[in-house]
Amino acid sequence: MAFNFSIFKVRAASAVVFSILMVGGIIWNQWSFFVLFTVIQLGCLFEFQKLMRLISPKYASISKVHQWGVLLLGTAVMFALSTPDFVVKDIVFAKAGIYGFAGIAVFIILYDLLTKQIDFNAIAISILGIVYISMGLSLFFQLRFLMSQSFFGDLGYAFPLLVLVSIWVNDTAAYLVGSVIGRTPLSPISPNKTWEGTVAGVVIAVFLVTVVMGKFIPVNQKAIFVVSLVSALVGTVGDLVESKLKRLANVKDSGKMMPGHGGFLDRFDSILLAVPFVWLILQLLF
Repeated sequence: MAFNFSIFKVRAASAVVFSILMVGGIIWNQWSFFVLFTVIQLGCLFEFQKLMRLISPKYASISKVHQWGVLLLGTAVMFALSTPDFVVKDIVFAKAGIYGFAGIAVFIILYDLLTKQIDFNAIAISILGIVYISMGLSLFFQLRFLMSQSFFGDLGYAFPLLVLVSIWVNDTAAYLVGSVIGRTPLSPISPNKTWEGTVAGVVIAVFLVTVVMGKFIPVNQKAIFVVSLVSALVGTVGDLVESKLKRLANVKDSGKMMPGHGGFLDRFDSILLAVPFVWLILQLLF
């Protein structure tokens, strides 16, 4: 994979703007955090449906009620799996999400039954998308809650930021090192990725995040090491999963959200798998 400076400039410029929006949304407060990841969930789920319509002819024929209803279901899941601090005028987001999910799901099934458009393969694909994307991203709320009432105040941004930075550093380092010295393909699914770049990306991400961010974020350094390691490793697998979906759909990018980076799924594929694993590891170890 030869290094292309013009492509790198476009990727770097869009990444800077993207990073500012992401970090700002994460750090500002819990509401900007909630809105940020709910919007990201909608974008990812929309693109997932687009890919699946290209992969599965049966999914391409689902009703509009089913198609748009799945986006509402995903959003309901984000509400349902939110934490106790998301409350507005006695309306608990988690409870509202559970009721909303049940109502929307029943409506979609009844509509498809009455119009004779119900297809269990299509339903299975929609459920997969909600689990893969909506449930995965909703665990960001759980990660935020872990440090929202710490001894040092509201540090809810700590673990989400560690996950994101670990993945960003891993992706960037893997791309640069792989472009310069990469020789051994990592997987036929993504021929541009190399073992040299992948290993270097993980090592550099874990080292920089643990050493540098460990000095500024008052979190147990062992926890930072584990979060950065799991994020980099599982994030790489998440990237390959989305690459496989794109290959099956015969497309280069899932969308056009960011110049040089593609769509929502292209940008957040690593996060979708990394977050659940980071959350699980933190529950088990700390």
